[in-house]
Amino acid sequence: NLLKQVAKQATDMGFMARFAQEFEWFNFAETPQSLADKNHQQPKPVTPGMFGYSVLRPSQLIDYNNALFDELTAFNIPIEGLHTETGPGVYEAAIAHDEVLAAADKAVLFKAGVKEIASRFGIMASFMAKWNQQLPGCSGHLHQSLWNAAGDNLFADAAQERGISKLLEHYVAGQLLCLPHLMPMYAPTINSYKRLVEGAWAPTTVSWGYDNRTAAIRVLHPYAKATRVETRIPGSDSNPYLAMAAALASGLYGIKHQIPLRLAATTGNAYAQESNLPLHSNLADATYAMQQSALANELLGEAFVQHFTATRLHEWKQYSDTVTDWELRRYFEII
Repeated sequence: NLLKQVAKQATDMGFMARFAQEFEWFNFAETPQSLADKNHQQPKPVTPGMFGYSVLRPSQLIDYNNALFDELTAFNIPIEGLHTETGPGVYEAAIAHDEVLAAADKAVLFKAGVKEIASRFGIMASFMAKWNQQLPGCSGHLHQSLWNAAGDNLFADAAQERGISKLLEHYVAGQLLCLPHLMPMYAPTINSYKRLVEGAWAPTTVSWGYDNRTAAIRVLHPYAKATRVETRIPGSDSNPYLAMAAALASGLYGIKHQIPLRLAATTGNAYAQESNLPLHSNLADATYAMQQSALANELLGEAFVQHFTATRLHEWKQYSDTVTDWELRRYFEII
């Protein structure tokens, strides 16, 4: 319902918002029972080694690989690409872009569909943002653009530098302004923030750049119809409806208020540029900031913001009350 409200704002402004979410996820040779029997410790990936973009690994799981393509397509979730990513048993899929509400529906159904298909092959698919400290996290990047009724991508303008429009610049400026106020919409779990660390190809600062994978927002402009904004904060654990609502509302805010894109595009390593404002590094700080934000309440409505942040603070309390394995190893004997 929140996404419907935001999508209507876009329609009222004369835009059709098109989105697509891409997902990374790990596949394990486990069942719910086998994992419970091991107390959720040391799940076994379906394949070993760091085989990103491998031809070999998908061929070794060809029946599973083909089932994902064929059955998701039959489920009206067309996959533009499916390949292994860096890490044991990890896949990445790009869903074809669509109108924003349909895109969110497809993203939610994609995750459910993958889990159901995987189960038939004796595989558990996990969309945790970061299941292992030593391995890369799992992203849920959002690709987005605004179109008119004639079928023109309004983020493209051949007369402007790099072929990107002023509208795109205002959209990016709005997202950059709103990022610190809406982080739990993109990173809603305790685990989300374990992925958002330096050197992990996940953003840690309020930043943007042209085809820069270390920045929070990546602008791609290979040609007019493919010119788009990629918001790189969401992990695969994000709620597509909420993440897309936050991204679109922020971008539209920038357009409505004609916010100039004053922040320079990041070149090189965004982690090393101390001038960039850091993003919140844990769920509690991010949630308190959103709860107290007049901007968040304006964008999404006070009733939603206060309810949603209350759920996130409950999540933080559950985590804070838990005695972890790390604490036992750290303190049990020596303290």
